[in-house]
Amino acid sequence: MADKILVMKNITKEFPGVKALDNVNLEVERGEIHALVGENGAGKSTLMNVLSGIYPYGTYTGDILYNGEECRFKTLRDSEEKGIVIIHQELALVPELSIGENMFLGNERKGKFGINWDQTYHEAQQHMDQVGLKDDATTLIKDIGTGKQQLVEIAKALSKNVKLLILDEPTSSLNEEDSRMLLNLLLDFKKQGLTSIIISHKLNEIAYVADKITVVRDGATIETLDNSDRKVDEDRIIRGMVGREISDRYPTREHKVSSEIGMEVKNWTVYHPVYVEKKVVDNVSFNVHKGEIVGFSGLQGAGRTELAMSIFGGSYGANITGELTIGGKSVKLKSERAAIEAGLAYVTEDRKGNGLVLEETIAQNTTLARLEKVCSHGIIDVDKENAAAEEFREKLNTKTPSVQQLVGNLSGGNQQKVLLAKWMFADADVLVLDEPTRGIDVGAKYEIYCIMNDMVAQGKSVIMISSEMPELLGMCDRIYVMNEGSMVAEMTAAEATQEKIMAAILKSDKE
Repeated sequence: MADKILVMKNITKEFPGVKALDNVNLEVERGEIHALVGENGAGKSTLMNVLSGIYPYGTYTGDILYNGEECRFKTLRDSEEKGIVIIHQELALVPELSIGENMFLGNERKGKFGINWDQTYHEAQQHMDQVGLKDDATTLIKDIGTGKQQLVEIAKALSKNVKLLILDEPTSSLNEEDSRMLLNLLLDFKKQGLTSIIISHKLNEIAYVADKITVVRDGATIETLDNSDRKVDEDRIIRGMVGREISDRYPTREHKVSSEIGMEVKNWTVYHPVYVEKKVVDNVSFNVHKGEIVGFSGLQGAGRTELAMSIFGGSYGANITGELTIGGKSVKLKSERAAIEAGLAYVTEDRKGNGLVLEETIAQNTTLARLEKVCSHGIIDVDKENAAAEEFREKLNTKTPSVQQLVGNLSGGNQQKVLLAKWMFADADVLVLDEPTRGIDVGAKYEIYCIMNDMVAQGKSVIMISSEMPELLGMCDRIYVMNEGSMVAEMTAAEATQEKIMAAILKSDKE
């Protein structure tokens, strides 16, 4: 008989106007890696928030049995005391504190006269060794990359004597190399008896690492697939998620690229805003034509986001130099507002932190970049604002009962659509999309690809920054490759392959 560490029975959770979970059932065996998959808004994160006590007992109906014992968690600390630890997609680390300080924040190692720092850093180093993190425990979080920060979160979980580890989109902001390293770490932990639940939209990773795969759709459990022999493929998972076959991941389009250049950048150099002697973008030149999608590939820390943000009104960097031309006109953009007025849009990779105001409505977020379009004599015309938001809600197929819904209550994919709507409403000629499909499901990705195709069909220029090479190869007319702040290769879609992109990066490392 299977040894079940977790049984969740008939879990139902409602929000105002929305039933997020409808009699969901989940069974997890001890020592397995169990994947939870589904489209954005299917209820995956909500279910894990119920399990971890973020949504306390009494705000949902149903039963949770953990190690055979009925649990009624009121807080996150209640579940952690039982050995259930959740790591969210948005990492909960304090950038200005050290790795050791973050690891025991709220769980400090105390001595006679306050915090015992020797014990803190000694124990931190031990847990860092468990996850293969070679940095010193006194290193500040802001001085390590995203991949290492994810390892800090896992080490932090180990410090809490974790028995059931929940990871929500753990690789969404990692490159392929860091992602595979993290997945192999989970497989190592499995050998040591640790049970894991992983939520991910990267279905190739799910197929690689998961023993069982539970599919959730529209707040209900659809099926649990046995993947112990690793024979469940991505197409089979997709069929369960969306209820149909998706024959092509990338929509077709006619590649009608104009000879006219939409934006050109020459000899662009940017220094770090704090460490002003550090060059983060080094003499970069590129262009994008009207009607063209240009991709930017590179490993974590290659400088792609820093380049994009520095161009967008100097929103990142110091001592920025170089030439910028938009629509054939030389421009010097001293602010984000100047960039918007010049016809440039930047869709940030951090939709929650920098892209959207989560406490405001869909309507308010949609018009935020160009409020003057819905104003009369300096006062917002609410009817105009609502009409504009409703138009984009229909155009982008945003799943929401109303444009008066708070953006913070939407799923990740629908938040991404609101962010795109904001910049589509701004009617920019050049759109820089930074990781536009990060952390969203295959169906929502397809819809965003269609939106991109519609944009270039209108003669707009699109730059797509992505850590997923298949996405770049499937969508772009040309691909630029960056490494360590420099542009190291340019190739057409016809000649580009994952191998050629990686070869360009590795070759530049040796030079």
